[in-house]
Amino acid sequence: MQTFEIVFKLTLACILGGLIGLERESLNRPAGFRTYTLVCVGSALAMVVSIDMYYQFYKSVNADPGRIAAQVVSGIGFLGAGTILREGATVRGLTTAAGLWVVACIGLAVGAGMYIPAITTTVLILFVLIYFYKLEERFTGMRLYKGLVMVVDDQPGQVGVIGSILGDMGVLIKNIELNRLDLEDQLEVELLLQLPAEVTIEHVMDMLTRVKGLHHIDRLN
Repeated sequence: MQTFEIVFKLTLACILGGLIGLERESLNRPAGFRTYTLVCVGSALAMVVSIDMYYQFYKSVNADPGRIAAQVVSGIGFLGAGTILREGATVRGLTTAAGLWVVACIGLAVGAGMYIPAITTTVLILFVLIYFYKLEERFTGMRLYKGLVMVVDDQPGQVGVIGSILGDMGVLIKNIELNRLDLEDQLEVELLLQLPAEVTIEHVMDMLTRVKGLHHIDRLN
């Protein structure tokens, strides 16, 4: 494989991975521009090395050009799992993990010289990430994510009460974080909510004031 061809493949992988990474970075996802770029370039390099080693040693050993590259698909699962845990196993984390897996596949395609499929996949992925979210919001009747932070007494069943109130309004809890405060027996509850079109965040806050032991409630965004 010529040096120019190798450089071209790595550069193209850097560009394609970076484009998807920019979209993720703009939404403050745990894996952003640098992560996606590194995954794509690394995957392309793995495929380039795998192909080059095959042509160097296929006469002397039982070489398989896909053996090294195949480990990329397996290894990316660990990176994807890390993003899910960081997001609290929410849908956002799953989308990030799926995006990393697809970017790795794009890098493998570039490394194998399949430029058109790699570029086409990149365009499709960008379309899905940018526009399908709007379609989902339109057809499911859900609004954008809204964040709330509450400080309540640390009593048994508090989270269940909050979930029950939100469920009665058709509000989806996309993520929840609990932090025990040092002062007194209080619990800080951070919620990431997805609201139906007919429900406002102000109405949600008004309903949550019914929670016994509530000390504070405020919006995060």
